[in-house]
Amino acid sequence: MTLPDPEMQPEFYADVPLKRVGAWAIDLVVTLLLTLIGVVLTLFVSVFFLPALFAVVAIGYRTVMLARYGATLGMMATALKWRGIDGRTPDAITAFWYSAMYVGMWMVFPLQAASMVMILLTPYRQGLHDFVLNTTMLHRIAPQ
Repeated sequence: MTLPDPEMQPEFYADVPLKRVGAWAIDLVVTLLLTLIGVVLTLFVSVFFLPALFAVVAIGYRTVMLARYGATLGMMATALKWRGIDGRTPDAITAFWYSAMYVGMWMVFPLQAASMVMILLTPYRQGLHDFVLNTTMLHRIAPQ
């Protein structure tokens, strides 16, 4: 199993950067809601550790969703799927590293900016963490 070639089948990668923005927005809302639930469940004690709680929730949410479904809720809503360059759904360890690198890149914003530029310029529309882990995003079903 291999991924569609971006030059031979560009429809699998068309509009992926825009869809990734939409997926990011949806996943941000989901992560914020899960963090809010965590704050309430800890009787508001976790407010003192809010950035750490948000990071843990973001990593956990993304890891579980990517390992289990190959997409987060935002990716599902925007018809994206996460695959390795070999075409297979990556394993749970790769999903964890992908999620941890994603959160880490938001902490070091120049890395996130570089990742955004890479998404626009690479043939497989890979961000920095995609490039390092040999993964990519593509349309779940290519448009006709």
